[in-house]
Amino acid sequence: MKPTTPNILLVNPWIHDFAAYDFWAKPMGLLFIASILRSHGFGVYYIDCLDRFHPNAPKTNPHLRNGRGPFLKTLIPKPKGLEDVSRNYCRYGIKEKWFIADLLSFPKPDLVLVTSMMTYWYPGLQKTIKVIKETLAGVPVILGGIYASLCSDHAADHSGADRVVTGHGEKYILQLAEDYTGYSSKMKFNPGDLDAYPYPAFDLQNKITYIPLLTSKGCPFSCAYCASHFLDSKRMLRNPKSIVEEIKFWHKQYNVIDFAFYDDALLVDAEKHAIPMFEQIINADLKVRFHTPNALHIREISRKTAFLMFQAGFKTMRLGLETAASELRNKMDKKVTAEEFKRAVGCLKAAGFSSRQIGAYLLAGLPGQSLTSIEYSIKEVKQCGITPVLAYYSPIPHTAMWKKAVESSRYDLESDPVFTNNAIFPCRKESFSWEKISYLKDLTRLNRNLSDN
Repeated sequence: MKPTTPNILLVNPWIHDFAAYDFWAKPMGLLFIASILRSHGFGVYYIDCLDRFHPNAPKTNPHLRNGRGPFLKTLIPKPKGLEDVSRNYCRYGIKEKWFIADLLSFPKPDLVLVTSMMTYWYPGLQKTIKVIKETLAGVPVILGGIYASLCSDHAADHSGADRVVTGHGEKYILQLAEDYTGYSSKMKFNPGDLDAYPYPAFDLQNKITYIPLLTSKGCPFSCAYCASHFLDSKRMLRNPKSIVEEIKFWHKQYNVIDFAFYDDALLVDAEKHAIPMFEQIINADLKVRFHTPNALHIREISRKTAFLMFQAGFKTMRLGLETAASELRNKMDKKVTAEEFKRAVGCLKAAGFSSRQIGAYLLAGLPGQSLTSIEYSIKEVKQCGITPVLAYYSPIPHTAMWKKAVESSRYDLESDPVFTNNAIFPCRKESFSWEKISYLKDLTRLNRNLSDN
């Protein structure tokens, strides 16, 4: 006798941190899993603990800031070992009573799947799983995602999940679901072909303010500070036509205007991938906006790609410079030279992008990095007439820089991922004052009279 169709609940957990903001951040992997399960006959439900548009939340305009916005937050005690940090620590997301009510509003699930993102956010994940287990007694909880893959042993010991899985769940989710529910369904798509995937289940959200797009997986670079190569060792590309069809779908069916590219290497091999995609987007004549929060590889920006991106409707351009200090850059990656950076900025400006649309990410808080080095990088970016965007460094296991980070830190990074929080500048032997951080932030601001050309 075939088992009754099981119900599976998917949960995006709370964030516990000193600061958090919705910069086009959605649990895309979890929503891919939801879509795959749904298309294979499972009953699927979804709760986003970070939902800015929860029915009980204060009403806000979803179209402000191109879909971005602040999370709700609740002041909570700081984690053990970080009591001396002179900033408030908060739970970001919906109120606990709303979460409990949501858990009880669905049919009791046969299985709960929880994702994870930043490694140092695991206290919020712990709390999420604790509430799930207290509310849905006896229902197994499985944890996946980035923290689960990077810190699997720690997750197994501390998350509270019944099982921790690593890697890409798309490949094994149907077998995993069968193991726990007894419901068997033959796979209807090829996990090795990104074009075969069903669209992520963004329709399960209370409101769609933007759509993340993934046109490729994997990155050909192995930068010392980044775990992308560990998490996605194989490069996979989608067909440009299928990407444009997805954009059309979300725009026409759900009136989505803002799209954020999640690619780690959007412009790599542009002639075969990005350029045909941009050309087809232009030909589709859609009134949409595109953003690149994951940064573009500077070396791949040419007059042609810059012009096509401007014509296609790109509005937020982020460049992966990381540092302008050549001696530090050579230790981290060899993606770009100072001359290539200036040339790329020139191409973007010539295409029509304004100074305030173009920002260059600069890492701050690297092992051995001085305040002078950060100041120099900020000034070099501003001299090019674009916006410096500080990205505070978080040490990540399985990266080339991890060992140096451990040696440089005043915390025991290997004992607890909470100490890798970028807000505390962990890779310094002495604490980094908030006055200096405020000074750096002030330094990044463009002059009010700066020309937009």
